[in-house]
Order: sequence, then C-alpha cells, then structure tokens
Amino acid sequence: MAEDAAAAGPGGASPPARIPVQPVPPTRQQQRRRPKEPPRPVRPMEPEQPEQPEQPEQPEQPEQPEQPEQPGQREPHRRERLVAWVAGLIPPVAALALGLWGISREGTMWRDESVTYQVAHRDLSEIWLLLRHADAVHGLYYLLMHALYGVWEGGLLTLRFPSVLSIAVAAGFVGLLGRRLAGVRAGVLSGLVFAVVPDIQMYAQEGRSYAMVCALVACSTWLLVRSLDTPSRASWTLYSLLTLTAVWLHEFAVLALFAHGVTVALGRPAPRTGRAWGIAAALAVAGSLPLILFSTGQSAQVSWIGWPKPGEWGEIAGWALAALVCARYPRTGRRNGAVVRLALPLALLPTAVLLLGSLYASMYVDRYVLFTQVGIALLLGTSLDRLARLMPRGKVDRPTATAAGHLAAARVAAVAGLTVVVALALVPVSLHLRTPESRKDDLTAIAKAVQDVSDSGDGVVFTPARRREWKLSHRGPFDALDDLALRESPAASGSLQGEEMSPARIRARMLSTPRIVVLSDPPGQPEDAVAREAVKRAVLRTYFHVCSREQVRGARVTLYARSDRACDTGEERPGEQPRGTTPKKDE
Repeated sequence: MAEDAAAAGPGGASPPARIPVQPVPPTRQQQRRRPKEPPRPVRPMEPEQPEQPEQPEQPEQPEQPEQPEQPGQREPHRRERLVAWVAGLIPPVAALALGLWGISREGTMWRDESVTYQVAHRDLSEIWLLLRHADAVHGLYYLLMHALYGVWEGGLLTLRFPSVLSIAVAAGFVGLLGRRLAGVRAGVLSGLVFAVVPDIQMYAQEGRSYAMVCALVACSTWLLVRSLDTPSRASWTLYSLLTLTAVWLHEFAVLALFAHGVTVALGRPAPRTGRAWGIAAALAVAGSLPLILFSTGQSAQVSWIGWPKPGEWGEIAGWALAALVCARYPRTGRRNGAVVRLALPLALLPTAVLLLGSLYASMYVDRYVLFTQVGIALLLGTSLDRLARLMPRGKVDRPTATAAGHLAAARVAAVAGLTVVVALALVPVSLHLRTPESRKDDLTAIAKAVQDVSDSGDGVVFTPARRREWKLSHRGPFDALDDLALRESPAASGSLQGEEMSPARIRARMLSTPRIVVLSDPPGQPEDAVAREAVKRAVLRTYFHVCSREQVRGARVTLYARSDRACDTGEERPGEQPRGTTPKKDE
C-alpha cells in the first residue's frame, strides 16, 4: 500500500489529470480528422532533445574565423563608396573648369555687371542710400560683393568667381540629388548635363546674383528630399534658412517653394512631415515679406521688361517639351516616379507662375528662374541613365541574345548619335558664350568708340539716361568729357545712373556746347517719352549736325556738332549734309 501510495504520489496524480484531457469519444473523430496528430505532441520528440547535443556543432563557431574574410567582403563596399565619392566630384569639377575657361571674356563686361562693379565699390552708407531708392532686390548681393572687393581687388575675376563657384556647388547638389533618387550614374549624368547647359555656362560667368540663387535652390531641394526621408528639426531649419537666403538674393526664388509644395503633396508624406515642411516654408516666406513688400515700391525700375519674344517662347516651349518627354519615357520602375515628383514641378512651375504673373505686369526674364535648370538637368540625366539600364545584361539564350543585341545596338547607336549631335552643337555655343558678342552690350568697345571720336572738352549725353551705366566702370575715356545733363552723381544721389537736370537746363547746356558725343540704344529700341529725353532728341535734331556714327555691340555712338566745321575727329570730314541726315562711319 505504501508503495502504491508512493507511486500514486507525484506520479499518480499526473496520469489522472492527463487522461481526462483526452476523452475517448472525441479521439475517434480526432483520429479520422487528424490521424497524424499524435506525432505532433509525441513526447518521443522530447527524447530527440538529446539530439541537442548536436548543438555542440556550435563548436563550428570556430568558423567565425571566417571574419577575417570580412575585410575582403568589405573591400567591394569600400570600393563602391570610393567610386561613388569620386563620381560625386565629377559634376562640380567639370562645372568649375567650364566656369574658369575664358572667365575674363576678353576683358569686357556688360551693363548689368557694370552696375555690380560700381555699386560694390561704394561706401556702405552709399549702398544703403541706393537700396532705399532702387535695386533692393539685389541688396544682399551688393553687400556680399562689397565685402569681397574689400579683401580681394581682383577686377573681373573677383566679379565673376563667386558665380563660377556657385554653379560648381549647384552642379554638385544636382549630382547628389540624382544619386539619391536614381543611383550613382544618374547623379553623374544629371550633374554633367546641368554644367553644360548654355544658360548655366552663361550665368556662371556673370557678375550677378543668379548663380548664387541657383546654388541655394539646388541645396535646399536636396535638403527637402533628405528631410522627407529622414525628418529632423535641424534639417528643416537649414532648409528654411537656405530658402530665405535665396529669396533675399533675388525675390523670385520664392517660386521654388511652389514647386517644393507640389513635390510634398505628390509624395504624400506622414502628416507630421507634411506639417514640418509647411512650417519651414511659412517661416521662409514670412522672412521674405519685408523685402517683397518694400521692393514693390521700386517696380518702375523694371518697366523695361516686355512680353517674351518669339525666340524666348521657343526656348520656353523647348525646355518644357524636353522635361515632359524625359518624365514619361523611358519607364523603368519606381525610381522614375520619385525623380518626376521632384524634378518636373521644379522644371515647369516657376516659369509658368512667372508667365501668368506677366498677364498683370510683364516680369518674365529667363535668368530670374535660372534655378529651373536644376529640375531639367535631373530629368535629362536620369533619362540617359534609364536608357543605359535598358541595355541587356547577363547570359541569355542565343536567339534572345541576338534579338536583344540588335535592340541594344540600335539604342546605343541612337544615344551615341544624339550625344555627338548635342556635343557638336554645344562646342560653338560654348565658344560664343566666352566672347563679348554673347552679351547685350560691350562696355570696352563702347569706351573705345567714345575715345576715337571725342576730344577733351566735348560734351557727352546719354539717351536714355540709364545708359550712363556704360561710363561708370570705364572712367578713362569719359573723364575729359562734360556730362551735360548730370546734376548729381549716382553715389551721391542714391541711384544707379545719377540725377539729371531739368529739361530747360539740359537744353541750355547742350546749346552752349559746340560738340556732343551721344550714347544711345541701337536702332529699333523704344524711345523714352519723359520730358528730359524728348528735349535731348529735339535739340540734337534741330540744332546739330551728325559728324559720325558708329554702331558697336549694344550701343550707338554718335558725334554731333553745331556746324559742319566743328566736325573734326581726325578723320576725313564729311561734306556738307542737310540737317537730319545720318551719314555712317565707314568700317
């Protein structure tokens, strides 16, 4: 009994508890439905646990010495990182080389660069006085150039090198965007396309703010993509600050925010991320409002802007068509969608908004939205990369290989042919962009023409008055001439071209001067209808003869005299001419 009790102790209590868990009636159904069920709970599996000693195979952990192979395995990764790093340098280095090539442009500058040069050399108080009356939209840029000239008086190199460096930075960020969205090769191609675009090459060698704006927009676009992927307060703050700086360099940079907003909406980020972009954009706009509101009071300064000409419409349509085609073809996967969502709005929307605004007041100038080339370059570069990805790779069956080979050869030939055509077309364009003829006017040629026809003591008249900017950076030939209409210098008056006298005073001074050198726009340009300009034209037409007239790049230099005898410029004097005739100087 004791033995039975002992057996029934711990061992006996458990069997009665297990037997009711498996009632006899259900077991028949269980046997029919799951005859192999016994093997699952089979306790004999427990004895298989002794197979756990097979776990002593863990001593195979000495295979961990394979870790020394990891350095070898890491080499490809390191190699890939090195290749990606080197590839990332190709676009900015190429852009820098193109920018430095022919940067002096044969020692010439044009009127807008002349404004930058002479304003940058004013005192801070004079710059501040100017911004109160004109060019507030370029105020930050003028201050930066003033500081740069304060430490480096390098002439044209100082004037243009910031733009060269800015375009190189922009090309680098275009490459980073392409790499992040579509791979290393796409990044290199996108950055190179950006660097060779004619407009980019042109403004890389321009002493104005547009290249800096382009670099800041490219950087802020990269920050946008990064912040959408890995949001952080620091990245959104930097994005807002860069956008704000771009707008303060030129207020139309705010149009990039329209494009970024479309990108965010199409990407459908998490609500918190969307709100973060909205806050960053709102802060940038709020910081820009003082400049935007103040500059509206200076809108008369850009009254010269007209509706785009047929050639400009052709350029707008061409870039838009190229962007749309690259956005649609070829399709190779989800990466294409990410590029299109980012690049297409940036390529098209700022230009479209500016053109719509021109219905109210003409304000479209291509350089105002130069940063749209960031989106266009991304679309073109990633399309070239996708074309390359369509080439067949790896081992395939012979029939398939033959067909795919013919197709690949055709694609390679098409892409190579297109590349050759574009390269051949870009060579003369690139050469032309580094000549004085690539700009609207040539201040060096104008100064030389004035020097050729003028004598000390002659008068000089600028019509319209804003053409006085031609002399502000080339003082030499003008120092011996009397500016008949000028009442107060540009620096003293806080203006770009100075303040002129009253129409009556201008008339009296012109009539008291025997010879006048007149600098005017080329034929075909509209004439200003203000009283001062009308008086200048009337006096010259009524009381003066034309002695000589020379057409130079973007300007016309004419020598007038009260009598034919006064027409003495050291050249063969023209015969008697009735008043109003315009004999041209032989060239």
